[in-house]
Amino acid sequence: MGMFDYVRSSYNLGEQFTEVELQTKDIEDYGIGGTMSDYWLDPHGYLYFIDYSQTSDFVELKEGDEGYNDEKLFLNFKWIPNGNKGKVRPWMITKYIEVYPAKWDGKWEDWPRCRIHFKYGRLMDFEDVTGR
Repeated sequence: MGMFDYVRSSYNLGEQFTEVELQTKDIEDYGIGGTMSDYWLDPHGYLYFIDYSQTSDFVELKEGDEGYNDEKLFLNFKWIPNGNKGKVRPWMITKYIEVYPAKWDGKWEDWPRCRIHFKYGRLMDFEDVTGR
């Protein structure tokens, strides 16, 4: 099954693919499908990587802290926002990717899919490939 990445499109890719949370396994080339990273396709068709690294600290909960459980000795850790802001930077890929809505109530065979062609991080073309 593998992991995936999230894409949010402000570019008009059609009703099922615009301003909704999308998923893809095609952006990254690590052989695992994705790293649960976030991307944004702006209204002009440029792709951006949204980097949240260094915006939270992974801290150990102490006895008495909210959420602490003495029966879960190795699970008493929590992400705490540290006030740092994330970064948004252009993602200069040249390839075809396929995206699909993160939420779908129908049969998996009917899951809407859109194929997008990027060149140097800019959308060149796209097509709805649902039901091919």
